[in-house]
Parts: sequence; structure tokens; C-alpha cells
Amino acid sequence: MAAQAAQTDGDDLDLCRVQSEPLSHDEAVAFVTSGDCGAISTFLGTTRNNFDGRPVRTLMYEAYAPMAESKMREILREARRAYGIKKACALHRVGEVKIGEASVVLAFASPHRKDALNACAWAIDELKRVVPVWKQEVYADEGADWKANKEWDPAGLAREIRAPPAA
Repeated sequence: MAAQAAQTDGDDLDLCRVQSEPLSHDEAVAFVTSGDCGAISTFLGTTRNNFDGRPVRTLMYEAYAPMAESKMREILREARRAYGIKKACALHRVGEVKIGEASVVLAFASPHRKDALNACAWAIDELKRVVPVWKQEVYADEGADWKANKEWDPAGLAREIRAPPAA
């Protein structure tokens, strides 16, 4: 799957994309950087080399990109509403993601650090709960398992995004 054109809201406050190419932390930070914000918080999820003591060789991700991007946009809009976020970015990788490479990048800009940090922590949990992305762990012994996020709630696809906790 080739990189898609950036999916932004009409007001260019949010950037969401599912792509097969390596993700860029720098792109996410550049997108959310704003002169009226004094804080940028990011989350970079990477492939680790083990799971429950079993050596992992690589991860394979699949997604239904239109729905994944739609759910990510909902999450970013809710983060802007609840935490006063000015600009937000969510990028997710599909295909093979090798050890040390990023599978997800989130970035949030706000006037103050606490809001950006809280938005980032809430958003990754909500992303894992409702965004239709599936992960297969490929082990060093050539075995492989499809993994569900412990937060995954398939019924969440039909429901609205959960509101963040009160500050």
C-alpha cells in the first residue's frame, strides 16, 4: 500500500494517515508545531524484540484504512475538545514493521504541557481500543500469532469515542 495523501480536516488542525512506509516522528512534530503552543507531546510505539519471553523477529500489521483513519480523526477531535489541543497528528503503519521501527506516532500541541501529555496518554489507549488495526507477531522460531490489544473492543467501532477523564 503506497503512502496516501495526508488526511486532514478542512481546518488543517488534524493529520491522520495509515501507510506502509516508515513513519516519521519529525513529520508529526512539524505538523503540530504552532506559535501559540508551548508544549508538544508525542508517543512513538515501536516493535520490541520479545513478547512474554518469546523472541520476536518482526510484526505484520493490517488495517481497514478508511475506517482506521476515520476513528483516528474522531480521537484527535475529542482530544482537541477535551484538552484544549490546538493541533494533532496520528500516523499508523501497516505491513511489516521490523524491530525498533515505529508502528504508531501520535503528536499533540497545546499551550501548556499537562494538556498535551494527558491527551497523548488518553489517545493511545483509545486508539488501541477502537481503531481497526490488527497485529501479527512473527517469532524467531518462525511461529506467528495474531494478537488483539488488551484494550480492543470491536463493539467500539459502532460507538462514539469515549470522553477523556475529567482533569
